[in-house]
Amino acid sequence: MNDPGLKEPINETSANLEDDRRQESEAEFEDEQAFLNPRSLKSQPPQGRSILIQLTVAGGSPLLPFLCSPLLAANGMSLGFALISNFSLLLNMARRLPFAIAQPITIIGWYISSFLLIGDISGIIHVVKVPGQRRALTQPFYYAIFAASLYFIIATLMVITVYGAWKGHYSKEFKLTMSQRTLMLQTISFMVYMVGGAGVYAKIEGWMFLDALYFTNFTLLTVGIGNYAPQTHLGRGLLFPYAVGGIVVLGLVIGSIRSLVLERGKNKLGSRMTEKKREALVKKLLEQGKAHKITPVQSKEQAGQVGMSERERREEEFNMMRKVQQQTATRQRWNALFISGGAWFFLWFMGALIFYFAEHEQGWTYFQALYFSYTTLLTIGFGDFKPFSNSGKAFFVFWSLLAVPTLTIVISNMGNTVVKGIRDATLYLGEFTVLPGESGVKARVKQTASRLKGDKRSTGAHEQEPPGILRGRGGDGDEEKGGQDCDLAPSADKMAGQIEDQELEAAESDREKGDILGSTIHEYHYILAREFRNVLKHLNESPPRQYTYDEWAYYLRLMGEDEGSSTSHRKPVVKPISKRDGKEGPDMEQAQTEDTKEGKKPWSWLGERSPLMGEMEEAEWVLVRLAARLEKELRVMSEDKRRSSGGQAEKVIGEGRNSEGTFEGRKGSGEGSSGSEGVR
Repeated sequence: MNDPGLKEPINETSANLEDDRRQESEAEFEDEQAFLNPRSLKSQPPQGRSILIQLTVAGGSPLLPFLCSPLLAANGMSLGFALISNFSLLLNMARRLPFAIAQPITIIGWYISSFLLIGDISGIIHVVKVPGQRRALTQPFYYAIFAASLYFIIATLMVITVYGAWKGHYSKEFKLTMSQRTLMLQTISFMVYMVGGAGVYAKIEGWMFLDALYFTNFTLLTVGIGNYAPQTHLGRGLLFPYAVGGIVVLGLVIGSIRSLVLERGKNKLGSRMTEKKREALVKKLLEQGKAHKITPVQSKEQAGQVGMSERERREEEFNMMRKVQQQTATRQRWNALFISGGAWFFLWFMGALIFYFAEHEQGWTYFQALYFSYTTLLTIGFGDFKPFSNSGKAFFVFWSLLAVPTLTIVISNMGNTVVKGIRDATLYLGEFTVLPGESGVKARVKQTASRLKGDKRSTGAHEQEPPGILRGRGGDGDEEKGGQDCDLAPSADKMAGQIEDQELEAAESDREKGDILGSTIHEYHYILAREFRNVLKHLNESPPRQYTYDEWAYYLRLMGEDEGSSTSHRKPVVKPISKRDGKEGPDMEQAQTEDTKEGKKPWSWLGERSPLMGEMEEAEWVLVRLAARLEKELRVMSEDKRRSSGGQAEKVIGEGRNSEGTFEGRKGSGEGSSGSEGVR
């Protein structure tokens, strides 16, 4: 039984304790909100407590007339000039506004926006500066600093671009490719998605807009710090589709950045690195007295002196250039890893330093800031440390949008370097322990020793057989690799197939009629069309297709060049002369040019016009040349048929074909047949 004399005192004491706890909790909550979301200048803090100032002051404040007239007007004008600049740049990229008009508008507009914001920021600092008092500024103030800095930096870079275009170093037009347009649209879509989501959550959860932007930022970047989380059922339910959609868009943006910006930069940088390596190799050969290895063999006497024929010399030259390519590719992969890794470490340490100063009110040490930055970069987000200051939250949004994609690029660059090395080492150790290879331990040791010595004959690398008639292939076995991703591949393959069938039927018809020359010409066209279809399958392979020397010799023979003849060969030079400006230096576009009207340009495998130089992939280079040769042959044949109606067919065929250099001495039927065998 309960004692009625004790019941009332116990209940009263319990109620008092609950009231005390509630009051303490409310006081802590008010203190936290006063620090996080200062609302007015009218708040009267107790002695020793900092005054937190809100830039958007409440009505009736003595500072309201000053802030609402010049500062807000300057802020609005800055926004207007920035919008005009961005719109002008977009019109220029869309080719709706000329370069000479769009660039001055963009540059001047961004400079004006930057200076207006700088003046706005300086005025606010002057107004709120009170001696003997500590005040905190809100998030819009720090976003204004970021915006002013970006406007100024981008405008300065645009000035450099205009100067380069005026000097002729850059193009005066923005010719955006489909991939570049896609990246722009994806980036704009992600920003609109994040900002729009912030507006929705600010309305649903009753947050300030920039706090909601901070929430959507660490949500879409999958960090999940935890100091802001939806409390309503509507907000939590909306998070399901919103987070998934944002992560998908973010993945598309990161993928486009890597495949477009980095791959394009990698190709240009790789071409320059290859050129430097090529120049060093040619210079080394000349200094060591081995010039005969890169000098064309003009006669049998010279071949006897150097101990090799012209084809053997060209093959050795080809292998030297291929080695330069491989060394450059390896160095380029490691350089990309070091550059991206250095950028990641810079963002990590500098971000930690800024968070250390921004969160000094929380008593963060630099190690704690370093710990927070690390868990954020790896998208771990424990939540034990989180930014509470307005400067910390504003910087977090700007910093994380740079740091998290950078980490993704670092991990991607590790795939072909560190990860590949660990994988190869694991497989190598496995062959000596629990997973022996088919060749045995002794053969593996010999293979490794040969590889370290640079001997490629025992590396076990797969050497592809020569294409086409040299091995009698018909394109089988390569149909599942690459090529089909090209948008023009189906139509081009269909067109080449029709030409192939027509030429084969015409060759059989001429053979039945006894026209050996006509049959030979149609067989040559058939071979060109068939090899065009085969090379078409090699496009867009990953990694890109690299042809062997025998394959290159075969394709060049189809194009009218003979690797055994020094007619179109030359000695490579160390410093080529650029045709564009007449100065010394590599001209990477020379490897992609067609033959001039004066004839074929002599070239070397170690020269700047080598098909292995430049930014064009080997399969693309061969495809373009085969298509040009096939087009030229069909045009000559069409002219032959048109002129043959006037009784000039024999003369045109004899003269026109020899001028093209496809076969030599094709006037007679016997010589035409031997020319076909030469191609075979």
